[in-house]
Amino acid sequence: MRILQLSPLYERVPPRGYGGTERVVAYLSDALVRMGHDVVLFATADSQTEATLVPCAPRALRSDPSRPDELAPHLLSIERAYQRAEDFDVIHSHLDHLPFPLARRCATPTVTTLHGRLDLPHLALLFDEYAEQPVVSISHSQRRPLPRANWAGTVYHGIPEDLYDYRPNPGGYLAFVGRIAAEKRVDRAVEIAVRTGRPLRIAAKVDPSDEAYFETVRPLFRHPLVDYVGELDDAGKNDFLGGAAALLFPIDWPEPFGLIMIEALACGTPVVAWSHGSVTEVLTHGRTGFVCDDIADAVGAVEALGHIDRGRCRADFEQRFTAARMARDYLAIYERLRAARKDVA
Repeated sequence: MRILQLSPLYERVPPRGYGGTERVVAYLSDALVRMGHDVVLFATADSQTEATLVPCAPRALRSDPSRPDELAPHLLSIERAYQRAEDFDVIHSHLDHLPFPLARRCATPTVTTLHGRLDLPHLALLFDEYAEQPVVSISHSQRRPLPRANWAGTVYHGIPEDLYDYRPNPGGYLAFVGRIAAEKRVDRAVEIAVRTGRPLRIAAKVDPSDEAYFETVRPLFRHPLVDYVGELDDAGKNDFLGGAAALLFPIDWPEPFGLIMIEALACGTPVVAWSHGSVTEVLTHGRTGFVCDDIADAVGAVEALGHIDRGRCRADFEQRFTAARMARDYLAIYERLRAARKDVA
């Protein structure tokens, strides 16, 4: 099958450090190529991929010191993609609703994976207008605010099976990985560590939009149990997650998926998470981690980590969250869209 992958340009594919959507695009594109498909990836010029790369910006926009306009290169990327639309069986967009006006006027089917939160007031009217556009959710919980959207399926994220090493014998520390942002609640992670007497290592980035929040929580990092190590690449994250007794995921928002949870499971590391968004779809309470409602629950979960079999965490990852499984799920959607388009023609 001839497949065009249309990636965001905020990060390269895959990101050097933190980044979710572009990381998923990388794993999906490479998995499809390994399955024998012809994949063309529209992404930044510094991307690394087994697909055929079409560069749409010199480098990741987030790290470009010139601070370019972010909308313009995305619009150019979309325009150039649809100029070549007849070369492909399907266009897979990861740019939210930006390509919808061209997609509805194009003979080649487009499917859009929605990677972000959908409980925003302006989205219902938008998706009512573009009601014919097929979209994919990354968890069942993500799609609840938009029940009338044209859902083509739910595809859970996946990562390469060999990307992270299984670590049966971890250290004693707790890990927090992500952004320092209000909805990620690193303050809860610190409180859990202090109450349980466990060391907490924090590997996280600070976006410019979150700098004010970072200043409010920075004093918490002075506690002797807390070690703030900053942003990590994949190699660093492998050791960091694998050495942890548990990943803390104390979120306070409707998380669409939470890629870091399956990265932890790939290492055999259980997850202690709040019951929001996709968490109950990704984790099995008492088997691959603990789903909590408050700090007391989380403290009890940390104290019960010895009851979690790390081998079972790894096995759950291998069964449910590999890149190959993700690619097969998307291929089934691509085939349905291609068949439907042929029936219309």
